[in-house]
Formats: sequence, C-alpha cells, structure tokens
Amino acid sequence: MQDKQSTNKIFMVEPEVFFMNPQTASSNHYQVDDDSISTDEILKQAKEEFNTFKNALTKNGVSVLSMKGSKECPDHIFPNWFITFENKTFQIFSMLAENRRKEKAPKMIEKLSEEYKLTCDLSSHESRNIFLESTSSMVIDRVNRIVYLTISPRANAGLANEWCNENNYELVMFETESHTGSPIYHTDVLMYIGTSAIGICYEVIKPEYRDLVKERVERFHDVIEIRKEQLLNFCGNCLEIPDKDGNLLLAMSTAAFNAYTEIQKEKIEKHFKKIVHSDISTIEKYGGGSARCMLAELF
Repeated sequence: MQDKQSTNKIFMVEPEVFFMNPQTASSNHYQVDDDSISTDEILKQAKEEFNTFKNALTKNGVSVLSMKGSKECPDHIFPNWFITFENKTFQIFSMLAENRRKEKAPKMIEKLSEEYKLTCDLSSHESRNIFLESTSSMVIDRVNRIVYLTISPRANAGLANEWCNENNYELVMFETESHTGSPIYHTDVLMYIGTSAIGICYEVIKPEYRDLVKERVERFHDVIEIRKEQLLNFCGNCLEIPDKDGNLLLAMSTAAFNAYTEIQKEKIEKHFKKIVHSDISTIEKYGGGSARCMLAELF
C-alpha cells in the first residue's frame, strides 16, 4: 500500500529548444501554431517562464531536481515518460510522437537510476503503435490504488489494462470529448488527485461513463468540479506537492488560477495551505500543456 499521495521532490527539465511540436498536433488540441514570433523568442520566453515557475516552487519549500533538455526534443519541458514509486523503483513508458521518444535521454535514465531501480520499460510497444504516456495518460490515486484514464491516441486501453493488472491498480477507464469534439489527449488535462480532494471536469466525460467515474472519485475525496470551458485555461492540469514541512500546496499556472472562480478557490483552500501559480502562458500556448505536465514526481 502506498503511504503518500504526493511527494516533496519534483523533477523538471529546462528546455534547450521549444516550439509547437508538429508531431503532437493531431492529438493535442490545446497547442497553437503561431509564427508571429521567432522560435528563438519563443525559447527565450519559455526559459524565463520555466525558471520563474521553478523558483516559485523552491521558494515555497519544494525540492526540485532540474536537468537540461535535448535540442532534439521540443517537448522535453514536459517529462511525462516515466513514473517513480515509493519502493524506489521507476518505469519507462511508450510515447506517440517520434521526437518525444528521444526525451528518454540516457543521462536522465542514469540520473534516475542513482536512486531508483528500473523495473519496466514499455518502449518496445512504440514499434507496434501502442502508447501509454505515463502520468499524463494515467492519473493515479496512489493511496487507494486507482488509475483514471481517458482513452486517446496516447492511451491504449489494452496496455493500460495490462499495466494495472501487473501493478495491482484498479483501472477506471472512460471516453471524453474535448472542445473540438475529439478525445482529450491526456487525462491530466481534466483531473488531478490530492490527498483529500480531486479536481475534475465531469462535463467532458461521455455521459455513459459519468456515473462510474463520479462513484469512484467521490468514494475517497471531496470534489472540486471544473467546467469544460475552464479546461482551456488548464484548470485541470494541477499537482499537489507537500512543502518541506508537509503542508499541502497546489501548483498550477496563473492562467488556471485566474480562471478558477472565487467559490472554487475557497474550496481548494480548504484542502491546500497555498496555491502556488506562475505565468507559463508561452509554454501553454505552444506546448499545449501546463503546470502538471512540467512536473514529474520523485517518490
């Protein structure tokens, strides 16, 4: 049984290159192709946003391990290709975009291997077009051993079932419909799990799955309900992080913070000591991901 829902130690990747990744555009409907500014300027802004966000976390008592990304990987800033566990093991996952597969850099695997033992590598599934993108595809209730997953081109139902069976998790699988009518590409866009609260958008879950998800979500947690229009500001892409004293923080972007209503914020503040937010608007615009996507947990 996992003792903790969240961890004080976070892994982040500082981008060496950053732009709208054309290889992910077909499934990620939150990224924007805009050539009004140069790629050099986009990278400059993304680096500034990365460092400001990282500094905001460390100032609030979060331990951050930061490594530099690869120039071959425009989405390296989103380290969602691995998962670590409290028993000091880690696993590597299969990624849809070919240039995202390169994010599994040997130097990063070596660094993780200093503290964690690699017990599973699902990369071989990439040759068969079977993908499961780690903590982005699977939002994990670690304490209660439940995995929530929305089926998408980046989340294969069969592989998710297999993974949950092998790792002793209950799988709650469902279908979603984004603002474009297509499936939401990652489950962590629409929900996050904390120790005592879950933020989730029921509206984008197809009606035939909604009751199942509600029953599981509400069994162990208080629910902060998110509206579907708020997902465009990444209100579902948040992460619980304890500070060095064990106080629970909720990390999100400033866009998400501003999109939350006062009533929602009051409910969040019942479960978290502080909301830590930072402006990552360039990263959100061109990357189609937000705060949670930038943070890999080191248990």
